[in-house]
Amino acid sequence: MSGFLNRVQLIGNLGRDPEVRITQTGARVVTLTIATSESWNDQANGERRQKTEWHRIVIWNDNLGKIAERYLTKGSKVFLEGKLTTRKWQDQSGADRYSTEIHLTPYNGTLTFLDSRRNGNGAGEDNNSSESTTESPQEASKDGNPDDEIPF
Repeated sequence: MSGFLNRVQLIGNLGRDPEVRITQTGARVVTLTIATSESWNDQANGERRQKTEWHRIVIWNDNLGKIAERYLTKGSKVFLEGKLTTRKWQDQSGADRYSTEIHLTPYNGTLTFLDSRRNGNGAGEDNNSSESTTESPQEASKDGNPDDEIPF
């Protein structure tokens, strides 16, 4: 063991629908924005306070990205686990900028749906189940068509 650990775990809600991009090499990249909140009572006046943090999530796992793209929508509650990554880039004026993101990669990314089950278009609910997957869901539906059901 190397003695180092880079792991992030979050539970939050999507701020908007997943965004899908294709890299120049043809890889699918799915980006999510997750909000996490904490609340407390202000000691000075007893008022309820709330603070929301926004996190940028980048899914580099093709199978996990397809599932997120198909089943997640704005407001969906998820648990995710990935690694913290800081990316350097240049803005239009040429100034160096930095972005800190959570990357879900093929071997260390986890995404668990915490909302009740929905069908492919986001309608209908079954309150007795939740969806969960890690890197590569491999189950197909009963009739052999993997697009008919959630593949896990």
